[in-house]
Amino acid sequence: MSLAVRAPLAGTVVMLDDVPDPVFANRIIGPGLAIDPDRSHGTATATAPISGVLSKVHPHAYVTVSPEGRSVLVHLGLDTVELGGRGFTVHAVAGSEVAAGEPIITWSPATIEAGGHNPIVPVIALGAAAESLTSAPAGEPLTRGAVAFTWG
Repeated sequence: MSLAVRAPLAGTVVMLDDVPDPVFANRIIGPGLAIDPDRSHGTATATAPISGVLSKVHPHAYVTVSPEGRSVLVHLGLDTVELGGRGFTVHAVAGSEVAAGEPIITWSPATIEAGGHNPIVPVIALGAAAESLTSAPAGEPLTRGAVAFTWG
């Protein structure tokens, strides 16, 4: 069964090879893609990429688990754990059921970038085989909710 993983926010597709973080670039936790977020609207609300249960929610990252047990990580920026939650507003709690597109965290990619952090957003199919994903191509603009990749 194929799972459509939706873009949690608007931006441009970046391949993981081009993410300046070895954990993501080397696919240590799984394949996927990254989104260079749109900075033109001030704040952005990151949404659930799939329907399921939020297994983990941190101010800078969250994991949604589908009813079939597939887990998708959304990580808002690189090294943003260092911010201790500053600049992030969390709208959901771990253990809650969410529908794809439901708001999870609001943040400002431009503010994160101005503070010295890269605002790129890796979207990772945790533990998936790379060949099981069909991704939007690098450079493609995505609107929030558009299919970023399918997980076959």
